[in-house]
Amino acid sequence: MSEFIKRACSLCEAGCGLVMEVADNHILSVRPDENDPFSQGYVCPKGMAIADIHDDPDRIRTPLRKTADGGYEEISWNAAFDLIEEKLGQIRKTHGADSIALYYGNPLGHSYSGIMMVGPLVDAIGTKNRTGASSQDTAPRFAASHYLYGNTVIVPTPDLENCDWFLCIGGNPAVSQGSAMVAPNVKGRLKAIRERGGKVITVDPRFTETSKIADEHVSIRPGSDAAFLMAMLHVLIDENLIDQEAIDAMADGWESTADAARAFSPERTAAMTGIDADTTRRLSREFAAAKRGVVYTRLGVCNNRFGTLATWANDVVNLAAGRLGKRGGWMLAEPIMDIATIADLTGINGHGRWHTRVRGLPETQCDMPASMLAEEIETPGNGQIRAMITIAGNPVLSTPNGARLDRAMTSLEFVVSLDLYINETTRHADLILPPSWHLHEDHADALPSAFNLRTRMRWSGPVVSPGPGEKADWEIMLEIAKRMGGGPTGVRLIDRAMSIAERFGWRYDPQKALDMVLRLGPHGNRFLPWKSGVTLAKVKEHEYGIDLGPAREGIAHRVTHKNKRVHLSHQLIDDALAQLQAELDRPIDKDELLMIGRRALRSNNSWMHNIPALVSGKDRCVLFVNPIDAERAGLRDSEPASLESSVFCGEVPVRVTDEVMAGVVSLPHGWGHAATKEHRAVAGAHAGVSANDWSDDQQVEGIVGQSILNGVPVRLARSKSGRAAA
Repeated sequence: MSEFIKRACSLCEAGCGLVMEVADNHILSVRPDENDPFSQGYVCPKGMAIADIHDDPDRIRTPLRKTADGGYEEISWNAAFDLIEEKLGQIRKTHGADSIALYYGNPLGHSYSGIMMVGPLVDAIGTKNRTGASSQDTAPRFAASHYLYGNTVIVPTPDLENCDWFLCIGGNPAVSQGSAMVAPNVKGRLKAIRERGGKVITVDPRFTETSKIADEHVSIRPGSDAAFLMAMLHVLIDENLIDQEAIDAMADGWESTADAARAFSPERTAAMTGIDADTTRRLSREFAAAKRGVVYTRLGVCNNRFGTLATWANDVVNLAAGRLGKRGGWMLAEPIMDIATIADLTGINGHGRWHTRVRGLPETQCDMPASMLAEEIETPGNGQIRAMITIAGNPVLSTPNGARLDRAMTSLEFVVSLDLYINETTRHADLILPPSWHLHEDHADALPSAFNLRTRMRWSGPVVSPGPGEKADWEIMLEIAKRMGGGPTGVRLIDRAMSIAERFGWRYDPQKALDMVLRLGPHGNRFLPWKSGVTLAKVKEHEYGIDLGPAREGIAHRVTHKNKRVHLSHQLIDDALAQLQAELDRPIDKDELLMIGRRALRSNNSWMHNIPALVSGKDRCVLFVNPIDAERAGLRDSEPASLESSVFCGEVPVRVTDEVMAGVVSLPHGWGHAATKEHRAVAGAHAGVSANDWSDDQQVEGIVGQSILNGVPVRLARSKSGRAAA
């Protein structure tokens, strides 16, 4: 007999409600939860396919060891952990802790029990060579927040529920479902803005899915977002459209910021941005005149040449217009689980405290830029990376110049991968340790709560039981940490005490850890029996979790600088402003072609392409080319083309479309599965090419050292072979 289990989706920040029909530990069906008060019956195609990952015949279910002939053999968990202890222990003893690198991917951020174990694992190893997916797409946001608000994880969020003017720059929330913004069914929320008389505008090199439901779309030259935002700030100041009272009440360093903005008139920035001065002035005036307006930037703004500066400028524009911390504007979430305090206590909060060995690239939130991996593996000397642990990540496809990293990984002495599949990265692993799928574990929307303007948390129980011998990601990471001399907290004294307690039957439980964090948080009961505060038990009592209402207006209760004010001035920002100003007068090469990325609603980076329902239909790994550029290169629709950058030349299928502006081509990321088609049949049949092969790992953003993935200079020509890569 079947039962129906309600569950929050664990694939992205939105956390949409699902209802799963389960019988005999098998998921029979998945449908949207019409009664979910937050997602209200909306689910994207990925959420509907979540059970297909559970049932995927290509998913690994037992540990695998690579054999001498390049094949794989099953190995017991104990034997695998023994081998890890031996190999990593010897490498660390001989070459030091920094000779072991760790890379973790996006899915781990949606597993509260898994992400809690990253720090302890890194501490147990003792390495500073930790990196991950966020260093490719969010590091500028974290660094800007660190300098502005005092904490990397204090990330402002647009109040879509109450705004009446929404400017989206370099983001595509209709597809991402709200990156760094918890907003299920973003399309519906944006349409609601228009229905109540408001306006939605997109600024992007591509006419995106979000643009299709907006009132207006403005094309912008890739990499010029910072100049456009500074031009908006210039107009607000020049035309006396600022809210001086709000600025004086909230921020330090306004005078120097205002002085810097005077150099960025819309007339002067027009050549760089491709946006005429009249349009920039009109949008700035509309923003100032709107009762509740907000400017939102995301991924396309983060991963270009001035990503941190542009992100900083976005917040300053909202501050200048009096929209920071205001209902309908740019608000600070007030999560039940105080992630900002946790970031401080665990040492995550910070930027530039240590740097990479070869190029001196800075850490951000304890993560080194992933662009350092290949050179740190290849370059001899003290601290050379000789071993690697990857967790739910595929850096060969996700990091710049992937072909170089692919080659570099073959020289590593030992690689361990925690992953569901043999993919482009894990094929280099000596050991692949498969975690049980998310649906085997309980789920709490812990990290996404930092981007949710409702102060809420939901807990969902497991949907199905794991198979014999399957282990959760946190269990695998904890065992490796123990084998490397650590434990579940990363504090040696506490971990030793816990190790002693284990001899008497005690066992670490991530739910207990989550409960402790909730109790000690701003809304918790502080373990005082007479105090009525949030506990995990109370969250579990409610089918859809606890909702304490909307975040409060203001910023002082969230900013962690000692004076509770926004800090606008910093030398790194000043230097970036000077560099940007110098760039304004550089002549624009009208023949230059710049490549940008894109994402699709049915794609989740590189790891869901083995699900038939998500790859069926038209080929999505195609290069979008404007008709003007296609004619110049002698290309026709559906023909293959030769695409060349400074580091790579390959062939791609072309789609001629005015969806991208002239001078811009667009290729989606996450594809390039030809090398592993024998291990993932569906992904192999829809292999595509890896967009990051064309990005240069030596070209990085100036403040955080993040790879430049948008605005990559390329050359386009007719294919010599007459066919595109598989």
